Amino acid sequence: MAKDFCMTQTQSAKKQFNERYILTLSCPNRPGIVASVSGLIFEAGFNIFDAHQFDDDETGRFFMRVGFNPVREGAIEAFMSRFAKIKSHFGMETVLRSADKPQRVMIMASQSDHCLSDLLYRHRIGELPITISAIVANHPRETYAHLDFGDVPFHYLPVTPSTKRDQEQALLKLVEETRTDLVVLARYMQILSDELSASLSGRCINIHHSFLPGFKGAKPYHQAHRRGVKLIGATAHYVTADLDEGPIIEQDVERISHSDTPDDLVRKGRDIERRVLARAVLWHVQGRIMLNGSKTVVFPA
Repeated sequence: MAKDFCMTQTQSAKKQFNERYILTLSCPNRPGIVASVSGLIFEAGFNIFDAHQFDDDETGRFFMRVGFNPVREGAIEAFMSRFAKIKSHFGMETVLRSADKPQRVMIMASQSDHCLSDLLYRHRIGELPITISAIVANHPRETYAHLDFGDVPFHYLPVTPSTKRDQEQALLKLVEETRTDLVVLARYMQILSDELSASLSGRCINIHHSFLPGFKGAKPYHQAHRRGVKLIGATAHYVTADLDEGPIIEQDVERISHSDTPDDLVRKGRDIERRVLARAVLWHVQGRIMLNGSKTVVFPA
């Protein structure tokens, strides 16, 4: 979250006048934060169209997400110059971005392509407002011959234990070259190194089944079936050096019964993984997720 303004100036006064902005901030909780921010937004010539806030009593921190649009030209420059004082006064960590500029998302996949194909479909129909900067896989393009990537660049980055470091360096270089804002591990079945996890901190989302740590290793749904589980689910979280233990973004479950076969569990699990990952990606690019230590604050849509 320790990130300053990531927006760029608009190219014309007309575009600037019509543009919407999203400001997210966190800081130690104290009186006057909402009044100072909302008051400045009004004084600088903006209209607030969406606002959420949260006081965390456990950590003593305050979180806020506010969407606003200008009602007169040139308002954003006035807001930015004056907001710097408020930010310094309250010790805020902030991100200000255009709500209308799609974030650049890199999707990584392995042999299982259900999450990859789902994200591509949601993007194609406009449900997921992103720009796909690249598709990266540790399997060749022929593995996904049935999928239409359109004009999205595909990169085959095979990896073995002996080439893992070089492969990850190539991946980081690709993230930089494609100006990627978010990396999505869409069932990418490789463990990221601590170094890579740290480099992508706060901008890499993973999806996995929710049986961990109970059923590790191969065929977790078959393990769950043998134990007679009654609920299956999926978890989307930010990637950290602690394997599958990063800040949780979204989870969902589905009830099953004794009549469900292992194949039924796998099929239902794929459906849950698709929808949970899609929500997590959407909320991230909309600026609805804020890191709060080992947890997240997720403001409603």
